[in-house]
Amino acid sequence: MATYDYDLFVIGAGSGGVRAARVSAAHGAKVAIAEEYRVGGTCVIRGCVPKKLLVYGAHFAEDLKDASRFGWDVPEPCEFHWNRLRDNVLADVDRLNKAYTNTLESHGVEIINSRATIAGPHEVALAGGRTVTAKVILIAVGARPHVPQCPGHEYGITSNEAFHLPELPRRILIAGAGYIANEFAGIFNEFGTKVTLINRSDVILRGYDESIRDRLLQISIMKGIDFRFHAEFRGIEKGEDGCLTVSMTNHEPITVDCVLFATGRVPNSGGLTLENAGVEVDDKGAIKVDAYNRSTCDSIYAVGDVTNRVQLTPVAIREGQAFADTVFGDKPTTVDYGCIPSAVFSHPPMAGVGMTEGEAKEKLGAVKVYTSDFRAMKNVLAERNERALYKMVCDAADNRVVGLHMIGPDAPEILQAAAVAVKAGLTKDAFDQTVALHPSMAEELVLLK
Repeated sequence: MATYDYDLFVIGAGSGGVRAARVSAAHGAKVAIAEEYRVGGTCVIRGCVPKKLLVYGAHFAEDLKDASRFGWDVPEPCEFHWNRLRDNVLADVDRLNKAYTNTLESHGVEIINSRATIAGPHEVALAGGRTVTAKVILIAVGARPHVPQCPGHEYGITSNEAFHLPELPRRILIAGAGYIANEFAGIFNEFGTKVTLINRSDVILRGYDESIRDRLLQISIMKGIDFRFHAEFRGIEKGEDGCLTVSMTNHEPITVDCVLFATGRVPNSGGLTLENAGVEVDDKGAIKVDAYNRSTCDSIYAVGDVTNRVQLTPVAIREGQAFADTVFGDKPTTVDYGCIPSAVFSHPPMAGVGMTEGEAKEKLGAVKVYTSDFRAMKNVLAERNERALYKMVCDAADNRVVGLHMIGPDAPEILQAAAVAVKAGLTKDAFDQTVALHPSMAEELVLLK
């Protein structure tokens, strides 16, 4: 019987890898995890957590403007200090990095601060020439920002660098139209930066409900964000003054202080020498896995963004848990990818779960759609002309709720609870029979017409 250095060796200490390592160790496995940067991964170190903290900071811009309507005198003008917020956010990232590290160590997981690659079905090569063996190897290396290969692309930054900007740019061009692009557009716009967002097509947030994303576009334009559609990069030129001039198709060039690429994320599988163990990837570089996260090599598994199934942190965590329970917990488990809620922390935020109206019509044929288009009470008193929109999509055959989508203050917080009802297959009648919680924005969910 073969003996190995470890029962499990995890490559990548992000959300999925940490969960898999911790739970596997709790099941009794001897576990090591290799991380070449910092424990915590994209979400904690350079993604959704620090970005959400910037979103909180950005919300103060509007709250301070509205304060006088609620009886508060706020000095004019209010002064914003980017370096203070940036440093406080990065300090919280340090705190979370230590917390994740402590969690692994308290469960007996050995942390190896090194780049790791695949040397064979049961072998991992570490930087410096050391090789270790493991009965099972888990790859959880995530994804990285895509950078368009246009002339001068080296002058641009990605979301990775956005959290470390030495100063706030006066003008920024953001390339892309997904959630990362729209979230940073809202953040920088609230901080007073002139924001221009460019996209190859004329659709933002593809995959979200059309009514909701159109409402965000209207509000974003009203807030002063410029959109240039059908625009592809031709190149970026850097002037002697450090400013960047961006040329693009179908539009005149624009000069800005910063270019942020938010054009998607690609699986971070390159350079792992997967071929040494016969691990196959698809045409986008995603590791091919089955329902139990096993790759084309029986002893090697993969979870999270490197598999390019659903690139969301909670999904990676579920996959890490399912892997550990299956392989070391004697409890075969798969992840249900149906009805996953998601949110865009834009200004205002939007959230959705289930099928969009278009998807439901294509799949079910006859559907019923219920909506509420209203101004939040806070916006009314603040004299802010910004309307929320809630939308419920139901199967006409039985009135079962198959999709729920919304944009407005606190939409993600409201949607999370409502997603349970959609996942459970409840009907519109169940919502109608629920007494409204008044006065609240969430009550609109049980008053939809």
